[in-house]
Amino acid sequence: MDALALEAKGAKSESAAPAPPKPRPKPPKKTKRIVYFEVEILDIKTREKLLLLDKVEPTATILDIKSMFHKSNPHWYPARQSLRLDPKGKPLRDEEILQELPVGTTATFYFRDLGAQISWGTVFLIECIGPLVIYLLFYFRLPLIYAPKYEFTASKHLVVHIACVCHSFHYMKRILETLFVHRFSHGTMPLRNIFKNCSYHWCFAAWMAYYINHPLYTPPYYGEKQVKAALAVFLFCQLGSFSIHMALRNLKLPGCKIKKIPYPTKNPFTWIFALVSCPNYTYELGSWLGFTLMTQCLPVLFFTVVGFIQMTVWAKGKHRSYLKEFKEYPTLRSPILPFIL
Repeated sequence: MDALALEAKGAKSESAAPAPPKPRPKPPKKTKRIVYFEVEILDIKTREKLLLLDKVEPTATILDIKSMFHKSNPHWYPARQSLRLDPKGKPLRDEEILQELPVGTTATFYFRDLGAQISWGTVFLIECIGPLVIYLLFYFRLPLIYAPKYEFTASKHLVVHIACVCHSFHYMKRILETLFVHRFSHGTMPLRNIFKNCSYHWCFAAWMAYYINHPLYTPPYYGEKQVKAALAVFLFCQLGSFSIHMALRNLKLPGCKIKKIPYPTKNPFTWIFALVSCPNYTYELGSWLGFTLMTQCLPVLFFTVVGFIQMTVWAKGKHRSYLKEFKEYPTLRSPILPFIL
């Protein structure tokens, strides 16, 4: 009886135990206050106010601001705009973020019209298609180029036919690389530049083709041996150029503008990266030296020298850019020629 009474008392005390306290609700998170920017765009020459944007998000990029400017000025599309913080300063990159620029909450940009633009890919295609077609016009000796008795005749020298194949191969390769390999860091260039670029390539192609395919053309001094050696140099450098372009393509993801240091890969043609910053120019120079040796033609030599001077300027600029941007950039490298230039 006493045991039953104790069990009943224990059960009653258990049922009467207080419930555990409920957890307190967490206080709501305070929303971060967004500080919007006010952006003023002035004409770089007249200082006229072109647009005032208020409530621009701090994470907006320069490209976003260009797009906003384009909405109010449809004839100035983003590729045509150049924005800078100082009239004499450098243009701002599209990927730069507003809140990371040295400005307060009121930012003033100076606008410059770059003029009508055209894509780099289109420029490259027009540059390369021209010489390809022009050279073939001289090779097939169309009317009004040479004397009437030579119209649609073929040269008796094998080197003339080999030179035509090499020249056509070079420009066909460049066209295919433009379509499927190259990733351009700059989307467009001024439309007016296309006339300068095309006149250079097209006029030189006509000048070279006229003499190489001329009925009175004489083969190289050392004959077949010279042609074969030059052909080997030309093909070697063409393979090297393609290998470098593929290596540079694999270095950059589509749409990515982050620069990386190119290094040699398993492909032996890329090992020249250990000594040169711009081996694509090195191989391009080698190709035209081979073509010069093959044809033994003065206009080709002149084209090679002019091209070498221009490529040297580009290579030195890119080399300086690498040294400035990457502290760990290999110091052994030269811009275009190992240990020389």
